[in-house]
Amino acid sequence: MSRALSTSDVLALPAAVDLVTAGLALGISRTTAYDLAKRGEFPVPLLRLGKQYRARRVDLLELLGVEQSARTLAA
Repeated sequence: MSRALSTSDVLALPAAVDLVTAGLALGISRTTAYDLAKRGEFPVPLLRLGKQYRARRVDLLELLGVEQSARTLAA
């Protein structure tokens, strides 16, 4: 069983992350994340790059209710 990511872990993520990492940020298992993505029901919008899914960090933070300071955004 994978652990969910902390707020500081999510803030440290790159601008776009793979589906498994996005799932960890939201406390969703790998299997559930892929099932939701295939049905178009993942909690945040996904980018489709070939066969891969990507989620934007900003969308994850918004869903989680985490605000980024201007300093964090500039980094």
